[in-house]
Amino acid sequence: MILFLLCFILFIIGMSGVILQRNMIKIIIGLAIMEYSVILFLILIGYIDGGTVPIISESFEKGPFVDPLPQALVLTAIVIGLATKALLLSVAIRLYKHYGTFDIRKMNNLKG
Repeated sequence: MILFLLCFILFIIGMSGVILQRNMIKIIIGLAIMEYSVILFLILIGYIDGGTVPIISESFEKGPFVDPLPQALVLTAIVIGLATKALLLSVAIRLYKHYGTFDIRKMNNLKG
């Protein structure tokens, strides 16, 4: 139960980084922290203490099995998260080249 609470705290830390920061890089880091907390939550859901992998073998009928669906979701989330962060960083670099700053307030003031 404490691990689920730590996931929630990690999510809140990431959300505060997204809401309170004005620097685009720090906002992207906050989004990454939120993503990692959700991934950790999915891993915790799929974990069964003493569980084995659901692969057909001689000992297939023994014991509880780990659910493979959260593992597949986590792998998909990691790939999508990596693509999203790459896109966000490329947009941040383009905005930095255009405005000369990562501060979103200054970008809004320079809009004219």
